[in-house]
Amino acid sequence: MHILPTTSASLDDLIEPVDLAQQPADIVALSFTDSDLAAIAAAWKRDEAALPSMRLAALRDLRHPMSVDLWLDKVAAHAKVILIRILGGYDWWRYGCDQVAALARAKNVRLALLPGECREQDERLVECSTLPRGELDALLAFFREGGPDNMDALVRRLAALARGDGAADAAVAVPKAGFYGRGVLSPLEGEMAAQRPEGVGRGSARHEGPSRARPRGTPSTAEITPPGRPFDKLGTGHPPLEGEGNAPPVLVLFYRSMLLADDVAPIDALSTALEARGIAPIPIFVASLKDRESIACVETAIRDLAPAAIVTATAFATGAEPGADTLFDRAGVPVFQVIVATTRREAWAENARGLAPADLAMHVVMPELDGRVLAGALSFKAASIVDPSLGFTAQANTPEPDRVEQVAGRIAAFLRLAATPREQRRLAILIPDYPSAPGRTGYAVGLDVPASVLAMLHDLKDAGYCVDSIPESPRALLDLLERGGQSLTLDDYRRLAIDLPADAMAAVEAAWGDAGDDCDNPRSFAPPSVLSLSNGPDISPLRGEIGSVGDATLSATPAICETNAAGSISPPGGEMSGRTEGGAKERSASISTSKKPNRHFPFRAATFGNVTVALAPDRGRSADRRADYHDATLPPRHALVAFGLWLRESLGCHALVHVGAHGTLEWLPGKVVALSKNCFPEIVTGPLPVVYPFIVSNPGEAAQAKRRIAAVTLGHLPPPMAAAGHDGERQKLERLVDEYAQADGLDRRRRDRLAKLIVETAAKTGLAGEAGVAETDAPDEALRRIDAWLCDLKDFAVKDGLHVYGRAAPGEAEPLRTASAEAERKNLLAALDGRHVRAGPAGAPARGRTDVLPTGRNLFTADPRTMPTPTAFDLGKAAADDVLRRYLQDHGDWPRSLVIDLWGSASLRTGGEEIAQGLTLMGCRPQWDAATGRVTGIEVLPLATIGRPRVDVTWRISGLFRDMFPTQIALMDAAARAVAACAEEIADNPLAATARAEGKPPARIFGSSPGTYGAGIEDLLARGDWTAREEIGKAYLAAASHAYGGADGIGEAAPGAFAGRIAGADLLVHTGDDPTRDILEGSADVAFIGGFSAALAALGKNADVIVLDTTDPARPKPRSVTEAVTRVVRARATNPIFIQGQMRHGPRGASEFAETVDRLVGFAETTNAIPSALIGAVHDAYLGDERVRAFLLRENPAAARAIAERFAAARRRGLWHPLRNSVDDDLAALIAEASAQEKAA
Repeated sequence: MHILPTTSASLDDLIEPVDLAQQPADIVALSFTDSDLAAIAAAWKRDEAALPSMRLAALRDLRHPMSVDLWLDKVAAHAKVILIRILGGYDWWRYGCDQVAALARAKNVRLALLPGECREQDERLVECSTLPRGELDALLAFFREGGPDNMDALVRRLAALARGDGAADAAVAVPKAGFYGRGVLSPLEGEMAAQRPEGVGRGSARHEGPSRARPRGTPSTAEITPPGRPFDKLGTGHPPLEGEGNAPPVLVLFYRSMLLADDVAPIDALSTALEARGIAPIPIFVASLKDRESIACVETAIRDLAPAAIVTATAFATGAEPGADTLFDRAGVPVFQVIVATTRREAWAENARGLAPADLAMHVVMPELDGRVLAGALSFKAASIVDPSLGFTAQANTPEPDRVEQVAGRIAAFLRLAATPREQRRLAILIPDYPSAPGRTGYAVGLDVPASVLAMLHDLKDAGYCVDSIPESPRALLDLLERGGQSLTLDDYRRLAIDLPADAMAAVEAAWGDAGDDCDNPRSFAPPSVLSLSNGPDISPLRGEIGSVGDATLSATPAICETNAAGSISPPGGEMSGRTEGGAKERSASISTSKKPNRHFPFRAATFGNVTVALAPDRGRSADRRADYHDATLPPRHALVAFGLWLRESLGCHALVHVGAHGTLEWLPGKVVALSKNCFPEIVTGPLPVVYPFIVSNPGEAAQAKRRIAAVTLGHLPPPMAAAGHDGERQKLERLVDEYAQADGLDRRRRDRLAKLIVETAAKTGLAGEAGVAETDAPDEALRRIDAWLCDLKDFAVKDGLHVYGRAAPGEAEPLRTASAEAERKNLLAALDGRHVRAGPAGAPARGRTDVLPTGRNLFTADPRTMPTPTAFDLGKAAADDVLRRYLQDHGDWPRSLVIDLWGSASLRTGGEEIAQGLTLMGCRPQWDAATGRVTGIEVLPLATIGRPRVDVTWRISGLFRDMFPTQIALMDAAARAVAACAEEIADNPLAATARAEGKPPARIFGSSPGTYGAGIEDLLARGDWTAREEIGKAYLAAASHAYGGADGIGEAAPGAFAGRIAGADLLVHTGDDPTRDILEGSADVAFIGGFSAALAALGKNADVIVLDTTDPARPKPRSVTEAVTRVVRARATNPIFIQGQMRHGPRGASEFAETVDRLVGFAETTNAIPSALIGAVHDAYLGDERVRAFLLRENPAAARAIAERFAAARRRGLWHPLRNSVDDDLAALIAEASAQEKAA
């Protein structure tokens, strides 16, 4: 038996090696956690004269193997005792564990490898250690119990081991949880004085002065007391609320390790900020939210103190079993996640991502599993102690003052919402409105937004909200919004904007000029960019969550804004009338009229009692809005900033409801997560509570809303689906095929006649060509292709209408969909009551993810550290194998090089199947930690195992993928580097050959520059002002300007590198996984596929384009772009089921037709692969049918005009050749008629 050699690569291999340059010492201690190291350092300093020499180091600095080797040679080899505590266990420092274990045995060093809090014991660490298990348990107990006394004892025990004597201190038990009474450290004497402001609980972690030489403010073990009997005013653990009833109590949960390390400054700062807002914070320290004693303490506090909210600074999730109640579900009050980041402050300030990958996972992604609302970051790490004698620089939690204030303000806003009676609450409901897509106001994949808003207004009224004059139809609602009549005066804007961050407002003014130049007429000119890319991401309509509206003139009908509700935060109600005088006037950009009296920012909004429905102003000028959406350096206009101020200050809104995925607010420039004061999502939205119904199958963009505007994202159902079936001609063919199957083997002559008839009929109707039947095909092969094509069309899932939020479709028989509609309605009201909403997973129900039902829960995403999961890898491998088979059949050889599109939401839905496809093609597979399921590295399989040459894979990642998956970028980069390092022939490994030729591993992961999104061609397609397809291709190539990789997935400018990858590619693989949407929905598919095709034309190259259908993961199907688009047109776009279903939804249904036509023509423009007959078929179905044409003109004349204009563009560019000569005149007449109706409306 022969064992084939494999190679592997760890993510740690990508980290730059460092030399700690430490001097040797008798005792060496290492840990991943700063609190461990700070506690050991403090203990050693308290008695350093009597102790052996010691060195401390952070394991995060020793992740690269070379760093480990240097440290082993310079420090570890000279030590007598080495103690290492590894958060995550053996697999998270595998190389280091193996090497230090070998050294310890060779040099007779006493070695203790200990796990972190994540597990009781790690047998592999025990095996690597040289100390007996009893000694390891004793050492671990000091960390598990914690506190200065135990750390003192730990250091003494280590000293005894170094000396070889028998002294043996033992750990003293310390409560796992209890109340914390804040103390203030005096900078002169270090005295800890208990602070008990009015309305704030006195903690039971009492500070009564220093113990021995302990740093002032650190409690001794004896000074920490857990809660005693249930909370009564005399109980040991009771935090008495002075002035009880005057301030709402809020529990503040934080790690016990912070308290024991005297590193609680963020908790103290937050408590002070909450008190200033009339809130009574009750800090409680916990070992973790998985520890039974800690959970019991918190639940007792919840029961007896009835907090208004819970704030938690703990990382990860509570760990409840799927479907089981969490601690927070049982509490029922809102739970806010605050971040005590391990990211260093300077890294946060300078990086557009905001947080390091580990913080993103621990403090953001995992807590979302509990339904926590991300309130923001409190603190970052900063150097606090530089101690040459220990060779160690301590890192302390350092509060960021303005972030603390922001967090406190957000919590206060939620409590204000909850405390206000329903009949007095003022709400704003936002409808999405997108650039350069006329007729698509309120477009969102799968959702009838206008009808959903009307349903919500009725539900709110029934629930006791003040709602009146509800429009009778979606068309009436949209007409009211376009008429507008709401506004903020220029004077009020200037007065309110004074309180906004000066740097951000300076950027707005630099971009758009004085506010007076941007009011009255919201259709302003577009200025040059003025912000640096470090200001973060901009909006991009990715993954189909995009639709838009044309340039409708805003009415400025005089209106008076209603007065504010009692208890408004600022300013007092009725202070700004919002009166508008006169209409919006066009003006020259060079003339400022800022001194004109009574000027205002008009808004497209309508008020129904205490609920205002609005369309947000454009971010940039209407004539070039799409370009603005993809320009990360462009801040929003004054009008959008004014809109946010109007909602908060003039209307006095208590909460914002955003209906329809992918709005403007969450995509404004700023950091990806852990926003700063200069980030525009925060500037525009402020602390307003946001409730955001979001389609359950789009987790990536839902996460963007959760993390950038603190939204409670309530999942809603996808649209109802139906089997496509067949039209008359296809039904006839299907019957003939069935008859043929029955005749086969019975009557040869009859079978032959049927075969001939089937082929002739298919050829006559054009189906034979669409099925791929060639003239040279034998009858059996032709019949096989026709039968397969008929089945492919029949099995297609078609939208039978759209979902209305909180409503089941008429006659709905599926209990889970009925239960979902009820849950959506119920949880919207719960969220607006300021209550906790149970968390639920995101995914595509039609792909087998029934666990996402019922909807209405607060969406969460997968743990990115587990991607690709083992199941996803198996499915991805199967799909990749099908792609290879297809290419081999078409070309007779294996592909050498290809490009894969990689998107954020799709990766979350599938668990990383698309990543697995690329790894499989390269001949790699992930390595998983058996205990946690997390991916730790990759394995490069031998050529004999994969049985074919390796494919040189290039990934084109989306902006959302870049932001969400730095660890996966590192994994893919590690795979590419490992394959490039293989000593294999060029025929077997073209990537390795390229690396040898260039002398370094070449970049293989490309995307747009940090903070930008999209494929780079969306603006060109929307404007239509391009002449040759090559212009589009050049824009696509220019957009993928950065190469990504390294341990943190960071991008670097790489001009021209991506063009080189396209020029050498044999094919593009573009995957579609969601059964409820197809490639003619949303701008992203046509932008990425069409951009690649146009780039080939610009480079003078040819390659295949494969649309990989994984909607049924068990049956992946690679298709050419022609086959994929043809299938959508025949099965869905022209299907009477689809058309009738959309006609039930008025203007929103009409926008679905406009979307289909827009994307179909876009594919024709960019790929030159769309048959003219397909465009003609859609034209006949939408405009050739008088009933559909009349529906469009009646319900959505803007959509009718947009459809006619796109067909006219296809005619003008020679992409459509109808047989009727009158088509051009018909289109012109329809454009004129629709335009006239728009003006009349």
